Amino acid sequence: MGFEMKYKQWLTQDIFDEDTKEELRKIENNVIEIEDRFYKDLEFGTGGLRGVIGAGTNRMNCYTVGRATQGLASYIIKKGIANPSVAIAYDSRRLSKEFSAEAAAVLNGNGIKVFLFEDLRPTPELSFAVRELGAAAGIVVTASHNPPEYNGYKVYWSDGAQIVSPIAEELLAEVNSITNFSKIKRMSSEKAKAQGLLQLVGQEIDDIYIEKVKSLSLNPDIAGQLGDDLSVVYTPLHGTGNLPVRRVLKEMGFTNVTVVSEQELPDSNFSTVKYPNPEEHDAFTLAIRLAKEKNADVIIGTDPDCDRVGAVVKNMEGEYVVLTGNQTGALLIDYMLSNLKQQNKLNAKSTIVNTVVTGKLGEAIARSYGANVISVLTGFKYIGEKIKEFKATGSNEFIFGYEESYGYLAGDFVRDKDAVIASMLICEMTAYYKQRNMSLYEAMLALYSKYGYYKEGLGSIAFKGKEGMESMRSLINDIRQNPASQLNGVRVAEFRDYMNYKGVIPLPKENMLSFILEDQSWFCIRPSGTEPKLKLYYSVLGDSMEDSSTKLEKLKEAVLAMIKSNG
Repeated sequence: MGFEMKYKQWLTQDIFDEDTKEELRKIENNVIEIEDRFYKDLEFGTGGLRGVIGAGTNRMNCYTVGRATQGLASYIIKKGIANPSVAIAYDSRRLSKEFSAEAAAVLNGNGIKVFLFEDLRPTPELSFAVRELGAAAGIVVTASHNPPEYNGYKVYWSDGAQIVSPIAEELLAEVNSITNFSKIKRMSSEKAKAQGLLQLVGQEIDDIYIEKVKSLSLNPDIAGQLGDDLSVVYTPLHGTGNLPVRRVLKEMGFTNVTVVSEQELPDSNFSTVKYPNPEEHDAFTLAIRLAKEKNADVIIGTDPDCDRVGAVVKNMEGEYVVLTGNQTGALLIDYMLSNLKQQNKLNAKSTIVNTVVTGKLGEAIARSYGANVISVLTGFKYIGEKIKEFKATGSNEFIFGYEESYGYLAGDFVRDKDAVIASMLICEMTAYYKQRNMSLYEAMLALYSKYGYYKEGLGSIAFKGKEGMESMRSLINDIRQNPASQLNGVRVAEFRDYMNYKGVIPLPKENMLSFILEDQSWFCIRPSGTEPKLKLYYSVLGDSMEDSSTKLEKLKEAVLAMIKSNG
């Protein structure tokens, strides 16, 4: 069915409400906009279902949420799961609460019990709650760190991790089989509560979760030893982290924590930032201003659904600088492994899991402690999948998982990146070094001096609409068919096409290309799984910070020139 026909159906069928139809009438003379809204259905990517809020099959709205949930309900029923239930949480974004209510109504309409959080909660707590409540699946309504016009919908399975193959493909088939929105079943919340199909959850799960987080402390007394001497500035960036992060820090003894008041409360417009993303340095503008007043030792900032965290520390000149995701990951690995070694808690099975686009410094550190390192595809769901595998086989002991995009996880009671856990560990790590008269920045320099000056970079090329997506696919196929043999005079030692890559660890197929050069620099190219853009990852190893910076800029220029020649 063409996009024009779908548009007309949404305008005329009784199933769609009047507000939706009015929104669509306003674009009746804009063919490009109509096509973009209806040329496809939203698809599951590395982050699940995600898109701009609005009317249409290619938008986030109650109908597309209902369709996805009906597919999930049908899939659960087909699996024959006895007395199935689903846990649902949501963040502070526009319509998140409404989309969660819609998902609950559809599941209840299919006879499936729902544990619905009474108010907004972090994504990692949903991951924890799935296993704690014995649910068959979980849903979190969030678009993570995307701009305010976006929302999304992530599905978790009974192990508490985001769905992966083959469940992802089987679920997608169920969703795609629903072509008539009138076939979606719903039940009112009043009726569902009366039948015992809808149960609100909150404080009781919070308490268990926070205690689990605190149990991961490697130096539980360190905050109390420093007293108020350790100054922390925290920003939840208008999201879900405010209560749980502040609570766990307080209960661990971090008493000198100052919150950025302008960004403390939920705000679906994220009005103080361009993007509510701790990867963006501008997101810390207000926090840095406050940190200068407080002479803070560290700044931490969590994204709207509190699964990512960024850290900001003072450099040798006394200026606050934002650590990259790779730098924070390397620091946490060294802190955790050094303490675990001292406590005789490392063994031959101790394992760090990262992704194929994560920087290599963390790997070098882990191996120096004798830990195993396993790299998986981009997306924390693959790290969660490894935890499940380790538990089932006993082959490895999961210590820490991380990715370059500010996602970290210690422990195995959560199966997704967790900024509540990471925030606690970052503050504890800062206190640990302060006791030794070192800043976190000085600790980073010490790692560079010992292991080498690794430096990474990120880039992206945006594509818009149907034509843009086709151009992006064509571009990456051209590069795949004619891969570069050298860049800047340095030979490409290995070219990996992850659609056909046979590595030491079996990996699913992914539309990603990786080039490893003879000088240990590398870069990767992949289409984003959640946004219409081509993502670029770069890494170099230099003899000094200046050398690595120069090498990185030259590599970026060469890669962009290569892409331009293929475009």
